[in-house]
Amino acid sequence: MASARNLAIAAAAFVAALVMISSLLFVVYPWQSALILQFGKVIGVKKEPGLYLKAPWQDLRLFDSRVLTIDTEDPDLYITAEKENILVDVYIKWRITDPEKFYTDLRGSEAQAVGRLVEIINRELRDEIGKRTVKDVVAGDREEVMKQMQIRGDEAAAGIGLEVVDVRLKRVDLPAAVSENVYKNMIEERRRIANERRSTGEAEKEKIRAEADRKKAVILAEAQRESERIRGVGDANSAAIFANSAGQHPEFYDFYRSLAAYVKSMGVAGDILVLSPDSDFFKYLKSQNTAEPPPAETPETEEAKTEKAAAAQ
Repeated sequence: MASARNLAIAAAAFVAALVMISSLLFVVYPWQSALILQFGKVIGVKKEPGLYLKAPWQDLRLFDSRVLTIDTEDPDLYITAEKENILVDVYIKWRITDPEKFYTDLRGSEAQAVGRLVEIINRELRDEIGKRTVKDVVAGDREEVMKQMQIRGDEAAAGIGLEVVDVRLKRVDLPAAVSENVYKNMIEERRRIANERRSTGEAEKEKIRAEADRKKAVILAEAQRESERIRGVGDANSAAIFANSAGQHPEFYDFYRSLAAYVKSMGVAGDILVLSPDSDFFKYLKSQNTAEPPPAETPETEEAKTEKAAAAQ
């Protein structure tokens, strides 16, 4: 019985020792930071991963040191420099960099941290959007707006132990009442630009066409002048050749010209030419041989051939 009692006492002592050791030791993982509290006051900060020891009467608070995300559910209404209302939806990347400040100012509550960061970013965003037009916020200066919000938000959050890693505009919309007017203005602007470019194109087309017509007229005039010159040279050469031919063979030249006149005047089927039969026009169609034909040559007799041969000897 004494042995069993001793064994039970030893087991109880061992369990008690384990409980006490577990209350004295704690582990900080790479994605965590830890605060050691004594009577509600911070007496130690552990940011490096590892196994640490604390007193039994001390408390431990662990915080997530990874980058966290705040994604707003509903867009907020902002006013631009044009006094136009726009709806902007943002998300924020943040993390805890100073656990002691975070615990002191926000009691270590992530919910309070989210509320404070949303308030800071909304304030900075209203200032940035209030300086710009709708067009600048949507397209022109969007990157600059996000950059300025991140810088200024980080400066404000540093005082409570937080870091603003990034701020992004997820969506920028116009209220329904404003959207219609904006779209109408955009349509009118695009129509004006289209009409302006169309009129510029028409003017350019007329300019190009006028230039082309001018060049065409110049080319045709030069071609006509060159053709007249060549034709004149050809006619002069032709006249010289005909004149030279007429001087060497007048009768043949007259005959050639008459044949050309026949071809020209009677070259189409069905034409009728009324002239006097004794007209000079047909002089080459008449017989030109009016002399008597030469007498027929009589055959030579045998006796005549013999006498001629003797005379030749």
